[in-house]
Amino acid sequence: MSELHELSALTLRDALARGAVSAREVTEHFLRRIDALNPDLGSFVTVTHEDARRAADHADRLRASGAALGPLHGVPLAHKDLTDVVGVRTTLGTAALDHAVAQQDAPLAAVLRRAGAISLGKTQVPEFGLSCYSENRIAPPARNPLDRRLSPAGSSGGSAAAVAARLIPFAPGTDGGGSIRIPAAATGLVGLKPNRGRVPSGSGQADLGQFVVAGPLAHSAVDAGLLLDALVREPNYRPTSAASRYPGSFTDAALRAEGRFRIGVSTASPFSGAMDIGLDSAASDAFSAGIRVLQRAGHDVVDADLRYDSRYHDAFQLVWTAGLATAPIPDEREDRLTEITRVLRRRALGRTAAQLAGAVDVLRQFEQDTIEQYSHYDMVLTPAVAMTPRPIGWYTDADGDTDYLRQCQYSPYTSMVNVCGLPAVTVPTLRLPDGLSMSVQLIGRPGEEAQLLAVTAQIEALRQDGSEFPSPAPGGTME
Repeated sequence: MSELHELSALTLRDALARGAVSAREVTEHFLRRIDALNPDLGSFVTVTHEDARRAADHADRLRASGAALGPLHGVPLAHKDLTDVVGVRTTLGTAALDHAVAQQDAPLAAVLRRAGAISLGKTQVPEFGLSCYSENRIAPPARNPLDRRLSPAGSSGGSAAAVAARLIPFAPGTDGGGSIRIPAAATGLVGLKPNRGRVPSGSGQADLGQFVVAGPLAHSAVDAGLLLDALVREPNYRPTSAASRYPGSFTDAALRAEGRFRIGVSTASPFSGAMDIGLDSAASDAFSAGIRVLQRAGHDVVDADLRYDSRYHDAFQLVWTAGLATAPIPDEREDRLTEITRVLRRRALGRTAAQLAGAVDVLRQFEQDTIEQYSHYDMVLTPAVAMTPRPIGWYTDADGDTDYLRQCQYSPYTSMVNVCGLPAVTVPTLRLPDGLSMSVQLIGRPGEEAQLLAVTAQIEALRQDGSEFPSPAPGGTME
């Protein structure tokens, strides 16, 4: 039998459900891996050994009693340190606030606890979840398991690192500008941002623009579907999500891997008018590999002439950072903030209500115009990120504005999807000679997560036969 951490989340879930392995045995196995590997990875900020063991023992008693089991019975996972978990401190990645112990679960943690999942702790995030890297002033930075000199990105970087290193089988992330998809791309995982409002759970972040939604980080489309099914199994009282047209479960959609679609291809970015945006050779090669594999899978892949509002850059930053103006940070602790948070908070405090309302108007018009353009296709393919994973400290070795600029240049294709509320997934398409992974992004129509998972599974099937995934030659071009 394979080691427990080598099993897919679905296989592990099934083994737990039939009693082939106990929840306590699984929990202890993954806790030992965390204790052994996390000191070099920085993926966990807090490991909840005793809480996890108590939950595992309860899960085993529940199974022995013959009671109905949840869909994730006994499966371990972890939460970003933006999400309240009862009895565990929440740091929000900041040294500027006291770290209170949560008195109850946040909605995201609660729905997964009721599904039977066992939380092993809290994972590393950037301060307040603002950035696409996972470094802060309260704990060591999260590191990329593919190369520990590099960042696993963010803001779900600690969770992505933990999944990629198989410290946990999968994990929920939250995504307000790419915070699931960017770290998935950096660490070779599948990262799915569901449709706006799909998951009835909070994010722990102020969200004026309705950007944030929770979703899965996983090793495969099937495992991502399994976690998404658990996230959406309870009634959703938010009216903003388009209903899924797929009649079965998201897991089923990934297992069936059916469908042939018209896919528009574009490297256009709404940031291009405000800064220099370009793909490095690895990102370009991964994008080309994605086009080829989709064509081989039988999809109609066509060039898409997409155009974006040049006002997007300023409007997004204004709305994305508006919550910093109301953050309860004492004046005497301002100096404990990271440089980028100080810069963006100062800017947010100086905005007027009219400026904020104007920015929201720009983004709502952007949403309408972009979805109209995308409607000519079943999906839109873009690069996932524009560069290989960045070194630890690359963002923070200059002033806050340079930090933000570098983030936009690294990930210029993700935040627009949050503004539009659409579902999107990042999928690995290329393995580099040094072991790093590069990905593409597929953006779906409203409510079409099942289609995205099906196509992701098709890509995975071709990746396994190896015929469409050569590594680039040493010079960076395809052989």
